[in-house]
Amino acid sequence: MFPGVRRVSKGVQVGGRALNSNPLSRPPTACPILARTGCSPVLRTSATLAPPTKQAPPPPSLSSSPSPPLSSSSSLSATALSPSSSSRVDRSVSSASSRAALLSKHFSTSAAPPQSPNMSYTVRKIGQANTLEHRVYIEKDGQPVSPFHDIPLYANEQQTILNMVVEIPRWTNAKQEISKEEFLNPIKQDVKKGKLRYVRNCFPHKGYLWNYGAFPQTWEDPNTVHPETKAKGDNDPLDVCEIGELVGYPGQVKQVKVLGVMALLDEEETDWKVIVIDVNDPLAPKLNDVEDVERHLPGLLRATNEWFRIYKIPDGKPENQFAFSGECKNKKYALDVIRECADAWEKLISGKSPRGEISVATTTVEGAERADAAQLAAIPKGENLPPAPIDGSVDKWFFISGAAV
Repeated sequence: MFPGVRRVSKGVQVGGRALNSNPLSRPPTACPILARTGCSPVLRTSATLAPPTKQAPPPPSLSSSPSPPLSSSSSLSATALSPSSSSRVDRSVSSASSRAALLSKHFSTSAAPPQSPNMSYTVRKIGQANTLEHRVYIEKDGQPVSPFHDIPLYANEQQTILNMVVEIPRWTNAKQEISKEEFLNPIKQDVKKGKLRYVRNCFPHKGYLWNYGAFPQTWEDPNTVHPETKAKGDNDPLDVCEIGELVGYPGQVKQVKVLGVMALLDEEETDWKVIVIDVNDPLAPKLNDVEDVERHLPGLLRATNEWFRIYKIPDGKPENQFAFSGECKNKKYALDVIRECADAWEKLISGKSPRGEISVATTTVEGAERADAAQLAAIPKGENLPPAPIDGSVDKWFFISGAAV
């Protein structure tokens, strides 16, 4: 072992069951889980591997129009296919068409994406990304709204689908967040001692492992100590880790289903991390609770636990701790946490809880502080500027296997 390097041996539990104690271990290529569950061996991008330096541009056309017929030299004779072979080909074509449609929808809506039949959210970018001036406002039907207060938490009447605001896309490092203190709470990059914050890359991870964001209309009350974590809330909207396969963008409003929750203890505050998946993800129908995550995405919960424990170590801070010995609680527990934080937000927006420096201006919530028309008009027009260059040190890898047992 190299000098000064300690071995990570602390693991994570799912629903009370301990996972592999070595967070860096990888399952064998012939995954036994696939054999047991009958899952098709679809290749999925590992959350712990860095993306290519340049992502390939979207195909010029991924429409649903029929493809041109094959030439005679490459066409398949119908008589050459048995009924079973024909069925397999049909299923393969159907799967490919579904995947193409999903990608087409993702790329074609990246600039001004409709999120549901009843909601149409777009983003208004101010300034260049990676600068102190950069802001991302969220608009509904062209009108700026607060991602903290105006976007509803639930996306359907049954309250089984929730809205999530993406702050940080997967694999990126800029620590962006909803600004609690600014008018209409735009997304901005966090600043410490006058400098923009970027999370470090702790090998083998690159940036954030998920599309990271927050639930609107939730608040982790700093005036309340949770009876099980024995720590107060962190004064932020509830954090969300979306584990679907498509990379999001700042300000995107996703519809998600809840799977579980971890309780990070960050500087003596409870900092819940809710695990969710985009309802449009191909795996969403198979993921209904936390146990399903380990079954279909083996190693992701273990990597999530490790990431949160060690990501501050390169900056000279101690390892973070978890409540419940690192266990990822199930969907039912997560939904209870969400309801508690939604109740706390209602007290905040109605003035029953002290708001401190939080801006509670809203354009839609009845009985709350209404957004001032003059302030709304003063929000700058959107700009589609390229990101500012960042220092190359942001891409540096830190080799840490030093999590205390």
